[in-house]
Amino acid sequence: MLVASTAALVSLALLVVAVRLGWLGADVGRGAEFCELEPVGTIRQPANTLSNLGFVLAGLAVGWYAGLPRGRLARRGLATSYAVVVVLLGPGSMAMHATQSELGGRLDQLSMYVLAGFAAAYAGIRLSGRGVGTFVAALVALVALCDLIGRAGTLPVVNNAGNAAFTVVLVVAVVLEVRLRRRAARPAGLAWIVAALTTMMVAFAVWTLSRSGAPLCDPHSWVQGHAVWHLLCAVAAYCLYRYWTTETAGPQERAEPAL
Repeated sequence: MLVASTAALVSLALLVVAVRLGWLGADVGRGAEFCELEPVGTIRQPANTLSNLGFVLAGLAVGWYAGLPRGRLARRGLATSYAVVVVLLGPGSMAMHATQSELGGRLDQLSMYVLAGFAAAYAGIRLSGRGVGTFVAALVALVALCDLIGRAGTLPVVNNAGNAAFTVVLVVAVVLEVRLRRRAARPAGLAWIVAALTTMMVAFAVWTLSRSGAPLCDPHSWVQGHAVWHLLCAVAAYCLYRYWTTETAGPQERAEPAL
């Protein structure tokens, strides 16, 4: 919890300073397709920006639960790491919606890649019986691959190739989790993974229907569909973690202390 809290305070403080001093660069319209009308002021999309506090709260909730005996994961250090990853989704997305700058957009997508990569890499090492070193290598490779694909340009439905890469990596994580469930003598709790997947599907529907020009778009409303997307994704990230904590550890996991 202390590590997650420190990450939240430091990242949010740095974001405030970066926005005020213009470190993230000029407004180039990154994220302008997410409906909210740009007001006159420092924060370009207030509702879409502030809703990202949901990720910070979800990450802090993960950090708190990770401190409980029943909140540990099957590999040392990864529970705290995941808490930090979820926390940083907030400032990462805020950077784009607050400034609509190119660098802000890159930080937003980078935070998404890390989350999806974490889910896929963690499922991969549990399936293969490998350790944290393999996890780190897989995570770095997946993030680098997503970033490379993200430079390819725009795509229909998902806006850009980066979003498509993020989606594909999440699908890979789900496929690996299904394989883990099929081979487990006592599969992890079904309710939490169903909650995570259902929330993500609803979130994607809201994301699609609330973009600029879409049926749920109201540029002047403080209740923005994209803000709802952020909050639902934060819930899904927390539910995914709770699913992982219900997993019954196999022999190799018991041999390695968890955190």
